[in-house]
Amino acid sequence: MAFSPSNASLGLQISLLLSFLMAVFAGRFNDDFYFTWGESNSQILNNGDLLTLSLNKVCGSGFQSKNQYLYAKIDMQIKLVPGNSAGTVTAYYLSSQGQNHDEIDFEFLGNLSGDPYILHTNVFCQGKGNREQQFYLWFDPTADFHTYTILWNPQGIIFYVDGIPIREFKNLESRGIAFPSYQPMKLYSSIWDADNWATRGGLVKIDWTQAPFTASYRNFNDNNGCVSYWGTITSCTTNSNNNGWLLQTLDYSDQGKLKWVQDNYMIYNYCKDSSRFAQGGFPPECYVSNNY
Repeated sequence: MAFSPSNASLGLQISLLLSFLMAVFAGRFNDDFYFTWGESNSQILNNGDLLTLSLNKVCGSGFQSKNQYLYAKIDMQIKLVPGNSAGTVTAYYLSSQGQNHDEIDFEFLGNLSGDPYILHTNVFCQGKGNREQQFYLWFDPTADFHTYTILWNPQGIIFYVDGIPIREFKNLESRGIAFPSYQPMKLYSSIWDADNWATRGGLVKIDWTQAPFTASYRNFNDNNGCVSYWGTITSCTTNSNNNGWLLQTLDYSDQGKLKWVQDNYMIYNYCKDSSRFAQGGFPPECYVSNNY
């Protein structure tokens, strides 16, 4: 079950294929999103094909989707802040609203020039998170665009980077473990000042002489998404065509890729933090094989 994207030719082929397919099916940012804050630091360019968010000393910026989804497979290509990005966080996530909200997070924690970004992931179910996993990436995410995918279906949640699974959170509701299954979520992204915790626990602060800090987005694709019209009534319940992704899980090959990432690039896993959960024991999903 060995896998190694260090094969440069294979990695390049996968990246080029993903870029081509996403460009063919990509939506337009001015049709699909609106800015939620920091509009003066946000731009939509190239006839709606490119979006940028920036952070300066005054404020950050963010956007959200016009649609909300009850299950989706969503792709976005992102190029992160280059150079000294210490203290900044670029977030890309699905979230519902309210105190008992659900949320599926990619967060990119900036770092000093030459040091790697940390990819922070989390899953919230009914208002409870604390399911963090963190990774280094096997490439420079600031040098070019890379594809970050959230697959959320009734089987579970899978986080992908350039088509490679890095994390799986299975639907174990049948065992009494919470899972986001009934609250529609919108897609959000933002960049903000988090220098009180983002880099080395807040020891490294933002160097404002490097501002503005800018992240770029392109090739958003929600063609595999159940757009929520009203509660559980979605585009998938009214049209069942091309919904095979709703049954998608990790096959044998994908499980090998997941193991490769977690063996070589995972730097934190809440399910293995015995000091954190010394008193009450690990969360219940941690005792289920392959759900961490």
